[in-house]
Amino acid sequence: MHRARFRDPAGSIREGTYDSESDAVAFGGDEYALDDPADDVLPPTDPSKIVCIGRNYADHAAELGNDVPDRPLLFLKPPNALASHGDTVTVPEGKDRIDWEAELAVVIGEQCKAVDADDAMDVVAGFTCMNDVSNRDDQNREQNWVRGKAFDNAAPLGPVMATPEEVPADAGVELRVNGETKQSSDREHLIFDVPTLIEEITTYLTLEAGDVIATGTPEGVGALSDGDTVEVEIEGVGTLEHDVRVP
Repeated sequence: MHRARFRDPAGSIREGTYDSESDAVAFGGDEYALDDPADDVLPPTDPSKIVCIGRNYADHAAELGNDVPDRPLLFLKPPNALASHGDTVTVPEGKDRIDWEAELAVVIGEQCKAVDADDAMDVVAGFTCMNDVSNRDDQNREQNWVRGKAFDNAAPLGPVMATPEEVPADAGVELRVNGETKQSSDREHLIFDVPTLIEEITTYLTLEAGDVIATGTPEGVGALSDGDTVEVEIEGVGTLEHDVRVP
């Protein structure tokens, strides 16, 4: 099953079951056609925080000239970073390199703390697509990555949330820029899998229902340009699409 959040014609935020064939969401006995995603589709969750994982694919660590970490490398994106399917993402101006990063994102289903890896999938509501838009200019100058990772629009998320059984254990992760494939890998290449990440994160902090874990990006990151169209496709979820504006 796929779930979507959207704004109905009255402006109210709703959540319903998404049908990809009709491109519509069922809610309260009615169907809402999502003809214009820029107006209607919202991120599939409203997280209090996004916990991101760095260097969780060995090939990505190698392309950046970094070692593979011996434990998950954690950083945060706040809610202001969220952007929706169909948005035009405006990135910080005056930067030499703002990169794309396709990621499988985990949506947490309940408040949880100190979760054992063996029980971790019990707290997962589903999966969605994310682009971890990254400001390399400032990321390379700071330790906490606030300028590099937490700026407005830095976490396009969506378009829908798929329940865990819809997403294969080896689900493909692909990113295209203007129709050209730039990243292509799969979930099996994660260094730290989803249960391991949940156990590690909840050792230190409480996750709330709706929070997101972005599991890391494979090799093939590159710089965005003004006017680019980015697609992040996760097998079993669908395709997140957004445009890019560079001031």
